[in-house]
Amino acid sequence: MAERTPTSTEQKWQGRWDQLKGRVRETWGDLTDDEIDSHRGNWQQFTGWLSEKTGETRETIERRFDEWTRDTDTTARRGDRDLERRPGTGF
Repeated sequence: MAERTPTSTEQKWQGRWDQLKGRVRETWGDLTDDEIDSHRGNWQQFTGWLSEKTGETRETIERRFDEWTRDTDTTARRGDRDLERRPGTGF
């Protein structure tokens, strides 16, 4: 069987696990850090587990993650532009 290629959303969130965990806790507050962490590193298992726990479809969850990714990327780009506008601030 061919190995699955991770999506760009999956790749971004694997590097930002703590941020993703925080967003998951904000959205579905009854999930514990330990429960969430037990699925770290296995994206398919994680999204499947979230689907079972929340009653949302896997597609809905992945769409939400895509939205969060866009939000995070936009905020990061905005921060970079702010720094460019403040030369000599030492940041």
